[in-house]
Amino acid sequence: TVPADSSGGGEGVPPAAVRTGPHARLTVHVKRTTALRAAPGGRVIGRIAPRTSFRLPTVLAVVRHRGNWYAVLSPLLPDGRVGWISARASLDGYANAFAVTASLRRREVVVRRDGRVLTRFPVAIGRPSNPTPPGRYAVTDKLRTEDPASPYGCCILALTGHQRNVPQDWGGGDRLAIHATDNPGSIGSAASLGCLRAPETTMRRLVGLVPLGTIVTISA
Repeated sequence: TVPADSSGGGEGVPPAAVRTGPHARLTVHVKRTTALRAAPGGRVIGRIAPRTSFRLPTVLAVVRHRGNWYAVLSPLLPDGRVGWISARASLDGYANAFAVTASLRRREVVVRRDGRVLTRFPVAIGRPSNPTPPGRYAVTDKLRTEDPASPYGCCILALTGHQRNVPQDWGGGDRLAIHATDNPGSIGSAASLGCLRAPETTMRRLVGLVPLGTIVTISA
């Protein structure tokens, strides 16, 4: 589904069309394939499809705008980069009042809505050879495995970021995520390949609560 707890936009979303407050960001649901550009009106560096690689609706976090162009976060881009899409593309716009922050030093994640803390919880972070990369990312997919033996546990919030130095024998790809784990004893330690491992009960709540396109800021 498109983000819960959102106000609707329209076909092509000009910057002022969706009302956002001090704690809300614009997110856009891409309804038709649209060009991702290196700069407003610049060269095409990718194509944003209306469905993600996990077959969920593509919802992008907008981090700034310039005229009728939006700077967005996308897993098609290297970490720390933004791409630009036209506000005249086939988009629905939403105000997203959620924000997620993660502290690697404290090994803790905090979820806020309208600036108010909803929950905080401990996480495992990347081990020294596979550190979790600090940066600004966004939630692309909310997934349920329902497999207690899965290394991802019950649930996954996939992010736009990428893990670094992934071992060659690892078959799970390089996407960064916050997920549950089949090894709850590792929570609070530096034990993962870069992802943030969280308690299962917390993850079950988060996949139903946090909208697609929510910004996740990971700090050292």
